[in-house]
Amino acid sequence: MIQDYCIFLWRATKRSFIGNTRFYGWMTLLSILVVIGGRAYTTQYVDGLASTGMTDQVSWGAYIANFTFLVGVAAAAIMLVIPAYVFKNKAMHDVVLFGELLAIAVIIMCLMFVVADLGRPDRFWHMIPIIGVFNFPVSLLSWDVVVLNGYLVLNMHICGYLLWKKYRGEEPTKLFYIPFVFIAIAWAISIHTVTAFLYSGLVGRSFWNHAIIAPRFLVSAFVAGPALIVLALQFIRSISTYKVSEEAVHMLRRIITTATLINLFLVACEVFTEFYSGALHNASAKYLFFGLEHHGHYYNNLVPWIWSAIILECLALVVLMTTLAHKRLLFNITCVMLIFAVWVEKGMGMLIPGFIPSPMGDIVEYNPTFNEVMVCVGIWAFGALIYSWLLHLAIPIMTGDFKMRKAESK
Repeated sequence: MIQDYCIFLWRATKRSFIGNTRFYGWMTLLSILVVIGGRAYTTQYVDGLASTGMTDQVSWGAYIANFTFLVGVAAAAIMLVIPAYVFKNKAMHDVVLFGELLAIAVIIMCLMFVVADLGRPDRFWHMIPIIGVFNFPVSLLSWDVVVLNGYLVLNMHICGYLLWKKYRGEEPTKLFYIPFVFIAIAWAISIHTVTAFLYSGLVGRSFWNHAIIAPRFLVSAFVAGPALIVLALQFIRSISTYKVSEEAVHMLRRIITTATLINLFLVACEVFTEFYSGALHNASAKYLFFGLEHHGHYYNNLVPWIWSAIILECLALVVLMTTLAHKRLLFNITCVMLIFAVWVEKGMGMLIPGFIPSPMGDIVEYNPTFNEVMVCVGIWAFGALIYSWLLHLAIPIMTGDFKMRKAESK
C-alpha cells in the first residue's frame, strides 16, 4: 500500500506539469501574480503595516475583509454536501468533490490573509496549542484558528480518500469518509459563525453589536459560495470532458435565488433597525449609506460601493426569478455580479464602517495602498493556482483518464 501511494504521488507530481498551451499560459499568469504579491509582502515585512492604509483608528482593512468573505465561500461547500449526502441527490453527488476542493484552496487563502494582517508574523506560533500562549478557550481568535484548520483537515481527508479510491478503481468504504462528511457540515457552519462572533463580540463597535450578524454572514455565504462554485463548474465543463449535470447547476441556482432573497431581507432589517430609531450609535450606518459631514465636507468613500452592491443584488434577483436565468451566459454574469456584491457587502460594507467613527469620535478614512492591494492580488492568485492544480489532477481521476496501472495493482 505504501509503495502504491508513493507511485501515485510520483505520477501525480509528473502530471502536474503536463498540459496544453492554455494550461501553461494560465498557470504562468497566476505564478507571475503570486511573485508580484510576494514581492509586495516583503516590502510590508520590512516596513511593517505602515505600508498599508490601516491606522490606529481603522486597524482592520483589505486583508480581514477578504478573509471574512472567503470564510463564507469555504463554508458554502456544504450547499453541495447536504443535497449529495443527506438528500442523496445523484447530480450533486457527481460534483460535490469540486466544491470541497474549492474549500481547501479557499481556507489556505484565509490563513494567508490572517498571516498578512499580522504585524509580527514571526509570532504566529503563539496561536499553536501547547507551543504558544493560545489563550483557549477565552479568545475567539483561538476558536477561529481551531475551526479553520479543522475544516481544512476534514476536507483534505475527504477529498484525498475519495480521489485515492477512484484512482485505484475501488469503492470507498463509507466508514472512512461518511462520518467526516457530517462532521464537516456542522464544522462549515461553525467556521463562519465564529467569524461573525469575532465582530459582534467587540462591545466598543456598536455597528457590529447585532445578533443578526451571524445569520447574515451565513446567508450571504450561501449566495457567493454557490455562485463561485457555479462558475467553477462551468469552467470545468468548458475545459474538460467531465460531464457536469445540468440538474446540479439548476439546484445551485435555486439555492442562490433563495439565499439572495433572505440576504436582502436581512439587509433591510439592519437598515430599518439603524435608521428608524434615530439613535446616536447609527453614525457608522450613516457613514456607510450616506456619508458623514465633518469639517465642512462629507466623508463617504463607501457610499458608491454599498449602493452598487445592493443594486447588483436586486438586478441579479430579477434575473434569477425569471426565465432569463436559463441563458447560460447571462446566468454566469449574474453569478459574477453576486460574488462582487457580497464581497463589497461583507468586506467594505461590514468591516470598515465598524471603525468609522472611532469610539472617540474620530473620522479617519481608510484607503488601501497599492502595496496592500498587490498582496491581496498575490493571495487570490495563489488560491486560484492551488485550485487549478487540484482540478488538473482531480478531473482526470474522476473521468478515469488517470488511474492505477495494472502493473501497480499486482
